[in-house]
Amino acid sequence: MEKRSMDILAKGFLLFGLNFLDAILTLIWVKNDVASEGNQLMQTLMEMGDGTFLLVKVSMGAIAMITFYNWSNLRVARFGLYFSLIVYSLLMGVHALTGLCALGM
Repeated sequence: MEKRSMDILAKGFLLFGLNFLDAILTLIWVKNDVASEGNQLMQTLMEMGDGTFLLVKVSMGAIAMITFYNWSNLRVARFGLYFSLIVYSLLMGVHALTGLCALGM
């Protein structure tokens, strides 16, 4: 496997991990009435159950990771991967601030 493929694969797994962490933290904040889910589709899935929400959320992350990897030879796919990583990194900052607010800090 060439270096570029490994780099894209590593970034894809990072994106998947951030997506999973987002799902877990969202469940924690919503279940503890610290925050609400802003995405109506995800809210509906949460109402169907935690397992359903996690299954769909993680599946979407896996599909995104596979898609970005399979088409990584295309500039638009690499851009999408980097853009997604930036968005999820910013989202982790929002989760951190939510946690601090929940702790009264």
